[in-house]
Amino acid sequence: MSAQQSNTQRKGAGLLQSIDWLTVLLYVVLLGMGWMSVCGATYDFDQAGNFFDFSTRSGMQIVWIGTSLLLAMLLLMTDDRLIESLSYIIYLLFVVVLFATPFLAHDIKGSLSWIKVGSFSIQPAEFAKFATALCVAKVMSASGFTVTRWRDLLIACLVIMVPVAAIILQKETGSALVYLSFFLMLYREGMAGSILFAGISAVVYFVVGVRFSEVPVWNGAPVALGPYLVLLFIQLFTGGMLWLYTERRAVARQVTFGGVGIMALATLFSRFVIPFNVVWVQLGVCAFSILYLLYLALRDRLLAYLYIALFAMGSLAFHYSADFVLNDVLQPHQQTRIKVLLGLEDDPRGVGYNVIQAKIAIGSGGLRGKGFLNGTQTKLKYVPEQDTDFIFCTVGEEEGFLGCAIVLLLFLTLILRLIHLAERQPYTFGRVYGYCVLSIFLFHLFINVGMVLGLTPVIGIPLPFFSYGGSSLWGFTILLFIFLRIDAGRYRLQR
Repeated sequence: MSAQQSNTQRKGAGLLQSIDWLTVLLYVVLLGMGWMSVCGATYDFDQAGNFFDFSTRSGMQIVWIGTSLLLAMLLLMTDDRLIESLSYIIYLLFVVVLFATPFLAHDIKGSLSWIKVGSFSIQPAEFAKFATALCVAKVMSASGFTVTRWRDLLIACLVIMVPVAAIILQKETGSALVYLSFFLMLYREGMAGSILFAGISAVVYFVVGVRFSEVPVWNGAPVALGPYLVLLFIQLFTGGMLWLYTERRAVARQVTFGGVGIMALATLFSRFVIPFNVVWVQLGVCAFSILYLLYLALRDRLLAYLYIALFAMGSLAFHYSADFVLNDVLQPHQQTRIKVLLGLEDDPRGVGYNVIQAKIAIGSGGLRGKGFLNGTQTKLKYVPEQDTDFIFCTVGEEEGFLGCAIVLLLFLTLILRLIHLAERQPYTFGRVYGYCVLSIFLFHLFINVGMVLGLTPVIGIPLPFFSYGGSSLWGFTILLFIFLRIDAGRYRLQR
Protein backbone atom coordinates (compact mmCIF):
# COMPACT_ATOMS: atom_id res chain seq x y z
CA MET A 1 0.00 0.00 0.00
CA SER A 2 1.43 3.39 -1.02
CA ALA A 3 1.86 6.26 1.42
CA GLN A 4 -0.68 8.33 -0.52
CA GLN A 5 -3.34 5.60 -0.24
CA SER A 6 -2.57 5.22 3.48
CA ASN A 7 -3.01 8.96 4.04
CA THR A 8 -6.30 8.93 2.12
CA GLN A 9 -7.65 6.08 4.24
CA ARG A 10 -6.62 7.79 7.47
CA LYS A 11 -8.27 11.00 6.30
CA GLY A 12 -11.48 9.13 5.46
CA ALA A 13 -11.46 7.33 8.80
CA GLY A 14 -10.84 10.63 10.59
CA LEU A 15 -13.76 12.26 8.79
CA LEU A 16 -16.13 9.42 9.64
CA GLN A 17 -15.10 9.59 13.28
CA SER A 18 -15.47 13.39 13.38
CA ILE A 19 -19.00 13.54 11.95
CA ASP A 20 -21.65 14.09 14.61
CA TRP A 21 -23.74 10.99 13.96
CA LEU A 22 -26.32 11.89 16.62
CA THR A 23 -27.34 14.94 14.57
CA VAL A 24 -27.39 12.80 11.42
CA LEU A 25 -29.66 10.31 13.21
CA LEU A 26 -32.01 13.08 14.33
CA TYR A 27 -32.10 14.35 10.73
CA VAL A 28 -33.01 10.90 9.37
CA VAL A 29 -35.69 10.32 12.03
CA LEU A 30 -37.27 13.71 11.32
CA LEU A 31 -37.19 12.97 7.58
CA GLY A 32 -39.00 9.67 8.18
CA MET A 33 -41.64 11.24 10.39
CA GLY A 34 -42.01 14.08 7.93
CA TRP A 35 -42.63 11.65 5.06
CA MET A 36 -45.28 9.82 7.09
CA SER A 37 -46.96 13.17 7.78
CA VAL A 38 -46.94 14.02 4.07
CA CYS A 39 -48.51 10.61 3.38
CA GLY A 40 -51.21 11.30 5.94
CA ALA A 41 -51.86 14.84 4.69
CA THR A 42 -52.09 13.91 0.99
CA TYR A 43 -53.70 10.46 1.21
CA ASP A 44 -56.63 9.93 -1.08
CA PHE A 45 -59.12 7.14 -0.49
CA ASP A 46 -58.74 6.19 -4.17
CA GLN A 47 -54.97 5.95 -3.73
CA ALA A 48 -55.20 2.49 -2.12
CA GLY A 49 -52.00 2.95 -0.14
CA ASN A 50 -49.80 3.52 -3.19
CA PHE A 51 -47.44 5.93 -1.45
CA PHE A 52 -44.54 5.26 -3.81
CA ASP A 53 -46.27 6.45 -6.96
CA PHE A 54 -44.28 9.42 -8.25
CA SER A 55 -47.47 11.02 -9.52
CA THR A 56 -48.50 11.57 -5.89
CA ARG A 57 -47.02 14.00 -3.40
CA SER A 58 -45.96 11.22 -1.06
CA GLY A 59 -44.07 9.60 -3.93
CA MET A 60 -42.44 12.87 -4.97
CA GLN A 61 -41.42 13.53 -1.38
CA ILE A 62 -39.39 10.32 -1.56
CA VAL A 63 -37.55 11.86 -4.51
CA TRP A 64 -36.85 15.02 -2.50
CA ILE A 65 -35.70 12.93 0.48
CA GLY A 66 -33.44 10.78 -1.70
CA THR A 67 -31.84 13.79 -3.38
CA SER A 68 -31.46 15.47 0.01
CA LEU A 69 -29.57 12.45 1.36
CA LEU A 70 -27.35 12.58 -1.74
CA LEU A 71 -26.73 16.28 -1.14
CA ALA A 72 -25.87 15.51 2.49
CA MET A 73 -23.28 12.91 1.47
CA LEU A 74 -21.74 15.23 -1.12
CA LEU A 75 -21.44 18.03 1.42
CA LEU A 76 -19.81 15.75 3.97
CA MET A 77 -17.22 14.77 1.35
CA THR A 78 -16.50 18.41 0.45
CA ASP A 79 -13.55 20.13 2.09
CA ASP A 80 -14.89 22.63 4.61
CA ARG A 81 -12.03 25.00 3.76
CA LEU A 82 -13.32 25.14 0.19
CA ILE A 83 -16.80 25.99 1.43
CA GLU A 84 -15.42 28.78 3.58
CA SER A 85 -13.29 30.19 0.78
CA LEU A 86 -16.32 30.33 -1.55
CA SER A 87 -18.59 32.04 0.98
CA TYR A 88 -18.56 35.48 -0.67
CA ILE A 89 -19.04 34.05 -4.16
CA ILE A 90 -21.98 31.88 -3.05
CA TYR A 91 -23.58 34.86 -1.33
CA LEU A 92 -23.18 37.21 -4.32
CA LEU A 93 -24.53 34.53 -6.66
CA PHE A 94 -27.71 34.09 -4.63
CA VAL A 95 -28.18 37.83 -4.16
CA VAL A 96 -28.16 38.24 -7.94
CA VAL A 97 -30.61 35.34 -8.31
CA LEU A 98 -32.90 36.79 -5.63
CA PHE A 99 -33.09 40.18 -7.32
CA ALA A 100 -33.66 38.51 -10.71
CA THR A 101 -36.38 36.19 -9.40
CA PRO A 102 -39.33 38.68 -9.64
CA PHE A 103 -38.57 39.07 -13.36
CA LEU A 104 -38.29 35.31 -13.98
CA ALA A 105 -40.95 33.92 -11.65
CA HIS A 106 -44.59 33.16 -12.32
CA ASP A 107 -47.23 34.67 -10.07
CA ILE A 108 -48.33 31.99 -7.58
CA LYS A 109 -50.99 33.25 -5.15
CA GLY A 110 -49.57 36.77 -5.39
CA SER A 111 -45.97 35.66 -4.80
CA LEU A 112 -43.14 36.06 -7.32
CA SER A 113 -40.69 33.72 -5.61
CA TRP A 114 -40.79 30.51 -7.69
CA ILE A 115 -38.66 29.94 -10.79
CA LYS A 116 -39.75 27.25 -13.23
CA VAL A 117 -36.98 24.80 -14.15
CA GLY A 118 -38.35 22.18 -16.51
CA SER A 119 -41.25 20.45 -14.79
CA PHE A 120 -40.13 21.64 -11.34
CA SER A 121 -40.30 24.96 -9.50
CA ILE A 122 -37.49 26.22 -7.26
CA GLN A 123 -37.68 28.90 -4.59
CA PRO A 124 -34.27 30.64 -4.38
CA ALA A 125 -35.16 32.27 -1.05
CA GLU A 126 -34.85 28.86 0.65
CA PHE A 127 -31.24 28.48 -0.52
CA ALA A 128 -30.29 32.08 0.21
CA LYS A 129 -30.45 31.29 3.94
CA PHE A 130 -27.33 29.13 3.95
CA ALA A 131 -25.59 31.56 1.56
CA THR A 132 -26.29 34.46 3.93
CA ALA A 133 -25.19 32.41 6.93
CA LEU A 134 -21.89 31.58 5.21
CA CYS A 135 -21.24 35.22 4.25
CA VAL A 136 -22.07 36.54 7.73
CA ALA A 137 -19.80 33.91 9.28
CA LYS A 138 -16.99 34.84 6.88
CA VAL A 139 -17.37 38.57 7.57
CA MET A 140 -17.46 38.10 11.34
CA SER A 141 -14.45 35.77 11.32
CA ALA A 142 -12.25 38.47 9.78
CA SER A 143 -9.35 39.63 11.90
CA GLY A 144 -10.31 42.49 14.21
CA PHE A 145 -14.06 42.17 13.66
CA THR A 146 -16.23 42.73 16.73
CA VAL A 147 -19.97 43.34 16.92
CA THR A 148 -19.43 45.71 19.85
CA ARG A 149 -18.10 48.24 17.32
CA TRP A 150 -20.94 49.99 15.47
CA ARG A 151 -19.16 49.95 12.11
CA ASP A 152 -18.67 46.19 12.19
CA LEU A 153 -22.22 45.57 13.43
CA LEU A 154 -23.64 47.64 10.58
CA ILE A 155 -21.61 45.64 8.04
CA ALA A 156 -23.01 42.37 9.41
CA CYS A 157 -26.55 43.79 9.40
CA LEU A 158 -26.10 44.97 5.80
CA VAL A 159 -25.13 41.45 4.71
CA ILE A 160 -28.32 40.17 6.35
CA MET A 161 -30.65 42.88 5.04
CA VAL A 162 -29.70 42.76 1.35
CA PRO A 163 -31.40 39.36 0.81
CA VAL A 164 -34.34 40.61 2.89
CA ALA A 165 -34.85 43.52 0.49
CA ALA A 166 -34.71 41.17 -2.50
CA ILE A 167 -37.22 38.74 -0.94
CA ILE A 168 -39.64 41.57 -0.08
CA LEU A 169 -39.61 42.50 -3.77
CA GLN A 170 -40.86 38.95 -4.40
CA LYS A 171 -43.82 39.67 -2.06
CA GLU A 172 -42.63 36.94 0.31
CA THR A 173 -42.86 38.69 3.68
CA GLY A 174 -42.78 35.41 5.61
CA SER A 175 -39.47 34.28 4.11
CA ALA A 176 -38.01 37.75 4.70
CA LEU A 177 -38.94 37.67 8.39
CA VAL A 178 -36.87 34.48 8.84
CA TYR A 179 -33.73 36.60 8.55
CA LEU A 180 -34.62 38.31 11.83
CA SER A 181 -33.40 35.10 13.47
CA PHE A 182 -29.82 36.12 12.65
CA PHE A 183 -30.03 38.70 15.45
CA LEU A 184 -30.01 35.82 17.95
CA MET A 185 -26.60 34.89 16.59
CA LEU A 186 -25.44 38.51 16.80
CA TYR A 187 -26.55 38.61 20.42
CA ARG A 188 -24.51 35.47 21.15
CA GLU A 189 -21.49 37.06 19.53
CA GLY A 190 -21.62 40.14 21.76
CA MET A 191 -24.26 42.48 20.35
CA ALA A 192 -25.61 44.74 23.09
CA GLY A 193 -28.63 43.26 24.79
CA SER A 194 -30.28 46.68 24.58
CA ILE A 195 -30.65 46.24 20.81
CA LEU A 196 -32.46 42.95 21.25
CA PHE A 197 -34.55 44.54 24.01
CA ALA A 198 -35.46 47.40 21.68
CA GLY A 199 -36.78 44.89 19.15
CA ILE A 200 -38.85 43.09 21.79
CA SER A 201 -40.15 46.44 23.04
CA ALA A 202 -41.28 47.33 19.51
CA VAL A 203 -43.33 44.12 19.35
CA VAL A 204 -44.92 44.96 22.74
CA TYR A 205 -45.74 48.52 21.62
CA PHE A 206 -47.29 47.29 18.38
CA VAL A 207 -49.39 44.50 19.90
CA VAL A 208 -50.63 46.51 22.88
CA GLY A 209 -51.20 49.70 20.88
CA VAL A 210 -53.17 47.97 18.12
CA ARG A 211 -55.03 45.45 20.29
CA PHE A 212 -56.39 48.05 22.73
CA SER A 213 -56.61 51.03 20.37
CA GLU A 214 -60.39 51.27 20.77
CA VAL A 215 -60.75 50.06 24.38
CA PRO A 216 -61.27 52.90 26.93
CA VAL A 217 -59.16 52.96 30.09
CA TRP A 218 -62.44 52.91 32.00
CA ASN A 219 -66.07 53.21 30.93
CA GLY A 220 -66.59 56.61 29.40
CA ALA A 221 -62.91 57.57 29.58
CA PRO A 222 -61.75 60.06 26.91
CA VAL A 223 -58.60 58.04 26.26
CA ALA A 224 -58.00 54.57 24.79
CA LEU A 225 -56.18 51.90 26.76
CA GLY A 226 -53.71 51.16 23.94
CA PRO A 227 -51.79 54.47 23.79
CA TYR A 228 -52.14 54.86 27.58
CA LEU A 229 -50.38 51.54 28.23
CA VAL A 230 -47.73 52.08 25.55
CA LEU A 231 -46.68 55.46 26.97
CA LEU A 232 -46.61 53.94 30.45
CA PHE A 233 -44.39 51.11 29.15
CA ILE A 234 -42.06 53.61 27.45
CA GLN A 235 -41.57 55.45 30.74
CA LEU A 236 -41.03 52.20 32.65
CA PHE A 237 -38.63 50.78 30.06
CA THR A 238 -36.66 54.03 30.00
CA GLY A 239 -36.35 53.98 33.78
CA GLY A 240 -35.44 50.30 33.75
CA MET A 241 -32.62 50.89 31.26
CA LEU A 242 -31.27 53.64 33.52
CA TRP A 243 -31.16 51.14 36.40
CA LEU A 244 -29.37 48.55 34.23
CA TYR A 245 -26.91 50.63 32.22
CA THR A 246 -25.97 53.47 34.58
CA GLU A 247 -24.96 53.71 38.20
CA ARG A 248 -26.89 56.94 38.78
CA ARG A 249 -29.67 55.55 40.98
CA ALA A 250 -31.05 59.01 41.75
CA VAL A 251 -31.67 59.68 38.05
CA ALA A 252 -33.24 56.24 37.62
CA ARG A 253 -35.59 56.89 40.56
CA GLN A 254 -36.56 60.31 39.23
CA VAL A 255 -37.43 59.01 35.77
CA THR A 256 -39.10 55.78 36.93
CA PHE A 257 -40.99 56.68 40.10
CA GLY A 258 -41.33 60.40 39.40
CA GLY A 259 -42.57 59.95 35.84
CA VAL A 260 -44.93 57.05 36.60
CA GLY A 261 -46.16 58.86 39.74
CA ILE A 262 -47.16 61.94 37.74
CA MET A 263 -48.96 59.70 35.22
CA ALA A 264 -50.83 57.95 38.05
CA LEU A 265 -51.89 61.26 39.66
CA ALA A 266 -53.09 62.58 36.31
CA THR A 267 -55.11 59.39 35.78
CA LEU A 268 -56.77 59.69 39.20
CA PHE A 269 -57.54 63.38 38.63
CA SER A 270 -59.11 62.60 35.25
CA ARG A 271 -61.11 59.72 36.71
CA PHE A 272 -62.55 61.40 39.79
CA VAL A 273 -62.29 65.19 39.28
CA ILE A 274 -62.25 66.56 35.71
CA PRO A 275 -62.16 64.13 32.75
CA PHE A 276 -59.45 64.95 30.22
CA ASN A 277 -57.08 63.12 27.87
CA VAL A 278 -54.35 61.76 30.14
CA VAL A 279 -52.21 60.89 27.11
CA TRP A 280 -51.17 64.53 26.78
CA VAL A 281 -49.77 64.45 30.32
CA GLN A 282 -48.02 61.15 29.56
CA LEU A 283 -46.48 62.63 26.41
CA GLY A 284 -45.29 65.61 28.40
CA VAL A 285 -43.69 63.34 31.01
CA CYS A 286 -41.93 61.28 28.33
CA ALA A 287 -40.75 64.42 26.50
CA PHE A 288 -39.42 65.94 29.73
CA SER A 289 -37.60 62.69 30.56
CA ILE A 290 -35.95 62.70 27.14
CA LEU A 291 -34.86 66.33 27.41
CA TYR A 292 -33.58 65.68 30.93
CA LEU A 293 -31.48 62.73 29.74
CA LEU A 294 -30.09 64.76 26.83
CA TYR A 295 -29.12 67.50 29.27
CA LEU A 296 -27.40 64.98 31.55
CA ALA A 297 -25.59 63.45 28.55
CA LEU A 298 -24.13 66.86 27.69
CA ARG A 299 -23.38 67.81 31.30
CA ASP A 300 -21.82 64.54 32.45
CA ARG A 301 -20.52 63.44 29.00
CA LEU A 302 -22.09 60.02 29.51
CA LEU A 303 -23.14 58.25 26.31
CA ALA A 304 -25.49 55.91 28.20
CA TYR A 305 -27.88 58.83 28.80
CA LEU A 306 -27.82 59.68 25.10
CA TYR A 307 -28.54 56.11 24.02
CA ILE A 308 -31.42 55.75 26.47
CA ALA A 309 -32.87 59.08 25.32
CA LEU A 310 -32.65 57.89 21.72
CA PHE A 311 -34.40 54.65 22.74
CA ALA A 312 -37.27 56.66 24.26
CA MET A 313 -37.52 58.90 21.18
CA GLY A 314 -37.46 55.87 18.89
CA SER A 315 -40.17 54.22 21.00
CA LEU A 316 -42.43 57.25 20.63
CA ALA A 317 -41.81 57.44 16.90
CA PHE A 318 -42.50 53.72 16.46
CA HIS A 319 -45.71 53.89 18.50
CA TYR A 320 -47.17 56.76 16.50
CA SER A 321 -46.16 55.22 13.17
CA ALA A 322 -47.56 51.75 13.96
CA ASP A 323 -51.08 52.67 12.89
CA PHE A 324 -49.79 54.08 9.59
CA VAL A 325 -47.74 50.93 8.92
CA LEU A 326 -50.68 48.66 9.72
CA ASN A 327 -53.24 50.48 7.60
CA ASP A 328 -51.18 52.02 4.78
CA VAL A 329 -48.01 49.95 4.34
CA LEU A 330 -49.05 46.34 4.92
CA GLN A 331 -51.10 44.52 2.29
CA PRO A 332 -54.83 43.99 3.02
CA HIS A 333 -54.38 40.25 3.62
CA GLN A 334 -51.50 40.98 6.03
CA GLN A 335 -53.65 43.52 7.91
CA THR A 336 -56.45 40.97 8.22
CA ARG A 337 -54.09 38.25 9.50
CA ILE A 338 -52.77 40.54 12.24
CA LYS A 339 -56.23 41.74 13.24
CA VAL A 340 -57.58 38.19 13.36
CA LEU A 341 -54.62 37.08 15.48
CA LEU A 342 -55.14 39.98 17.90
CA GLY A 343 -58.89 39.33 18.11
CA LEU A 344 -59.86 42.60 16.41
CA GLU A 345 -61.68 40.83 13.60
CA ASP A 346 -63.44 37.52 13.13
CA ASP A 347 -62.96 36.04 9.68
CA PRO A 348 -63.94 32.36 9.91
CA ARG A 349 -64.44 32.01 6.15
CA GLY A 350 -61.36 33.95 5.12
CA VAL A 351 -57.99 34.38 6.80
CA GLY A 352 -59.18 32.76 10.04
CA TYR A 353 -60.42 29.64 8.25
CA ASN A 354 -57.00 27.95 8.07
CA VAL A 355 -56.27 28.38 11.77
CA ILE A 356 -59.77 27.34 12.85
CA GLN A 357 -59.61 24.13 10.82
CA ALA A 358 -56.06 23.41 12.01
CA LYS A 359 -57.15 23.79 15.65
CA ILE A 360 -60.10 21.46 15.05
CA ALA A 361 -57.78 18.88 13.46
CA ILE A 362 -55.25 19.01 16.31
CA GLY A 363 -57.94 19.01 19.00
CA SER A 364 -59.71 16.02 17.46
CA GLY A 365 -56.53 13.95 17.83
CA GLY A 366 -56.81 13.87 21.61
CA LEU A 367 -54.05 12.23 23.62
CA ARG A 368 -53.03 9.38 21.31
CA GLY A 369 -54.45 10.49 17.97
CA LYS A 370 -56.72 8.75 15.51
CA GLY A 371 -53.96 6.66 13.99
CA PHE A 372 -52.05 6.76 10.72
CA LEU A 373 -54.34 7.68 7.78
CA ASN A 374 -57.38 7.83 10.08
CA GLY A 375 -57.64 11.60 10.43
CA THR A 376 -60.96 12.93 9.18
CA GLN A 377 -60.19 16.65 8.96
CA THR A 378 -57.10 16.07 6.84
CA LYS A 379 -58.51 13.23 4.74
CA LEU A 380 -61.54 15.32 3.82
CA LYS A 381 -59.22 18.25 2.95
CA TYR A 382 -60.75 20.71 5.42
CA VAL A 383 -57.35 22.20 6.28
CA PRO A 384 -55.82 24.33 3.48
CA GLU A 385 -52.09 23.83 2.82
CA GLN A 386 -52.18 20.81 5.14
CA ASP A 387 -49.16 19.17 3.51
CA THR A 388 -46.98 22.32 3.52
CA ASP A 389 -47.40 25.21 5.96
CA PHE A 390 -50.05 23.49 8.12
CA ILE A 391 -48.61 19.98 8.16
CA PHE A 392 -48.24 20.02 11.96
CA CYS A 393 -52.03 19.66 12.25
CA THR A 394 -51.69 16.25 10.53
CA VAL A 395 -49.30 15.18 13.30
CA GLY A 396 -51.78 16.37 15.93
CA GLU A 397 -54.78 14.64 14.40
CA GLU A 398 -53.16 11.29 13.61
CA GLU A 399 -50.62 11.02 16.43
CA GLY A 400 -52.33 13.15 19.07
CA PHE A 401 -50.72 15.09 21.89
CA LEU A 402 -48.10 12.38 22.40
CA GLY A 403 -47.05 12.51 18.75
CA CYS A 404 -46.80 16.31 18.83
CA ALA A 405 -44.76 16.13 22.03
CA ILE A 406 -42.36 13.59 20.47
CA VAL A 407 -41.88 15.77 17.38
CA LEU A 408 -41.23 18.88 19.48
CA LEU A 409 -38.82 16.97 21.74
CA LEU A 410 -36.90 15.77 18.68
CA PHE A 411 -36.61 19.32 17.42
CA LEU A 412 -35.58 20.49 20.90
CA THR A 413 -32.89 17.80 20.97
CA LEU A 414 -31.67 18.91 17.55
CA ILE A 415 -31.48 22.56 18.61
CA LEU A 416 -29.69 21.73 21.87
CA ARG A 417 -27.27 19.55 19.93
CA LEU A 418 -26.58 22.37 17.48
CA ILE A 419 -25.84 24.68 20.42
CA HIS A 420 -23.36 22.11 21.73
CA LEU A 421 -21.70 21.77 18.31
CA ALA A 422 -21.52 25.54 17.83
CA GLU A 423 -19.94 26.07 21.24
CA ARG A 424 -17.20 23.51 20.61
CA GLN A 425 -16.02 25.17 17.40
CA PRO A 426 -12.38 26.24 17.77
CA TYR A 427 -12.73 29.24 15.48
CA THR A 428 -15.23 32.05 14.83
CA PHE A 429 -16.40 31.02 11.36
CA GLY A 430 -17.76 27.67 12.53
CA ARG A 431 -19.34 29.06 15.69
CA VAL A 432 -21.09 31.92 13.90
CA TYR A 433 -22.36 29.67 11.11
CA GLY A 434 -23.59 27.13 13.68
CA TYR A 435 -25.58 29.75 15.57
CA CYS A 436 -27.05 31.00 12.29
CA VAL A 437 -28.24 27.44 11.55
CA LEU A 438 -29.85 26.84 14.94
CA SER A 439 -31.43 30.33 14.91
CA ILE A 440 -33.09 29.63 11.56
CA PHE A 441 -34.36 26.24 12.71
CA LEU A 442 -35.66 27.72 15.97
CA PHE A 443 -37.47 30.55 14.15
CA HIS A 444 -39.11 28.18 11.66
CA LEU A 445 -40.21 25.83 14.43
CA PHE A 446 -41.60 28.55 16.70
CA ILE A 447 -43.46 30.45 13.97
CA ASN A 448 -44.81 27.41 12.10
CA VAL A 449 -46.15 25.59 15.17
CA GLY A 450 -47.39 28.86 16.67
CA MET A 451 -49.13 29.65 13.37
CA VAL A 452 -50.98 26.33 13.37
CA LEU A 453 -52.03 26.85 17.01
CA GLY A 454 -53.15 30.44 16.37
CA LEU A 455 -50.38 31.94 18.52
CA THR A 456 -48.44 33.68 15.74
CA PRO A 457 -49.54 35.33 12.46
CA VAL A 458 -50.01 33.13 9.40
CA ILE A 459 -46.96 34.08 7.36
CA GLY A 460 -46.46 30.89 5.37
CA ILE A 461 -43.12 29.35 6.31
CA PRO A 462 -42.48 25.56 6.27
CA LEU A 463 -41.82 23.20 9.15
CA PRO A 464 -38.26 21.85 8.66
CA PHE A 465 -38.12 18.29 7.25
CA PHE A 466 -41.91 17.92 7.47
CA SER A 467 -43.48 20.30 4.96
CA TYR A 468 -43.79 18.97 1.42
CA GLY A 469 -41.45 20.42 -1.19
CA GLY A 470 -37.99 20.09 -2.62
CA SER A 471 -36.74 23.65 -2.18
CA SER A 472 -37.33 23.80 1.58
CA LEU A 473 -36.01 20.27 2.17
CA TRP A 474 -32.88 20.87 0.11
CA GLY A 475 -32.37 24.26 1.74
CA PHE A 476 -32.57 22.88 5.28
CA THR A 477 -30.37 19.91 4.35
CA ILE A 478 -27.65 22.10 2.85
CA LEU A 479 -27.87 24.47 5.82
CA LEU A 480 -27.45 21.63 8.33
CA PHE A 481 -24.84 19.50 6.59
CA ILE A 482 -22.53 22.37 5.76
CA PHE A 483 -22.36 22.92 9.50
CA LEU A 484 -21.78 19.21 10.16
CA ARG A 485 -18.94 19.28 7.63
CA ILE A 486 -17.46 22.39 9.28
CA ASP A 487 -17.75 20.67 12.66
CA ALA A 488 -16.09 17.51 11.30
CA GLY A 489 -13.14 19.62 10.13
CA ARG A 490 -12.41 20.90 13.61
CA TYR A 491 -10.04 17.96 14.20
CA ARG A 492 -7.35 19.74 12.15
CA LEU A 493 -7.12 22.46 14.81
CA GLN A 494 -7.30 20.08 17.74
CA ARG A 495 -4.33 17.92 16.83
